[in-house]
Amino acid sequence: MNQRFYDVEVFWRWSRWLKSRRVQRKNAYFGFTQKKFGVNIAAAYYVLHLGGSFRFTDQSEWVHANSRGKFSYNFLNTPDSTIEEVDLSRTLINHNGLDNIVSQKTLRSLSVQGCPNVDDWFLARLHVFGESLQELDVSHCPRITVGGLVALQHLRKLRRLDVSSLVGVSSPSLVRILLEEMLPLCEVTGAEYDQGFVQHDSMGQLKEDTWLETRSFPVCIYPAGSEPRLAPSHSGEFLFLQAA
Repeated sequence: MNQRFYDVEVFWRWSRWLKSRRVQRKNAYFGFTQKKFGVNIAAAYYVLHLGGSFRFTDQSEWVHANSRGKFSYNFLNTPDSTIEEVDLSRTLINHNGLDNIVSQKTLRSLSVQGCPNVDDWFLARLHVFGESLQELDVSHCPRITVGGLVALQHLRKLRRLDVSSLVGVSSPSLVRILLEEMLPLCEVTGAEYDQGFVQHDSMGQLKEDTWLETRSFPVCIYPAGSEPRLAPSHSGEFLFLQAA
């Protein structure tokens, strides 16, 4: 019996290692391709390599692979064209893979919907697109927490953000308030004001202190008052939502 459990554990570890190795290979740095064809072609090839799609700034048609993963190499003929829109939904991209597309300073739209490896580290690295990114879809990404969403404050030109179905976020309504405070010109979708809001007792007080634990720092919610406002602590390690 013990041997059987041992075999199952070995198989599980081996399976995990294979999955991890596959993610690493998918997100390897395309340095050789950059040197030979340039950063724009390397970024385009990386997106297609992951199974995603993109649109060049000066073109209206999207470039993507077919159902068998094959794609045309016509994009090699436009080495000076930069990428404006990228769809990497349900791919294996992670924060390391961003090294292949950070050169695209004109990137306006990015979708990583349903990507299992997109996490807070990934969101923190998006600051390189702070002067161009206007639309971002991070919905259905299971590893994203409040800490990662706070890092989006650097995307000052962001106009649309989809945060639907983030299982790592326990209070979507409070997160929406936080995001709208940080990005007042951005339309936040996927988190309604009545989703997971804090509960009060008959005296109008919180039943218990409400904390949203994040990977970087906690966000503390204070009751009473009408409209909340964002106030950083003196130490810089906390963010508070207090009554105005």
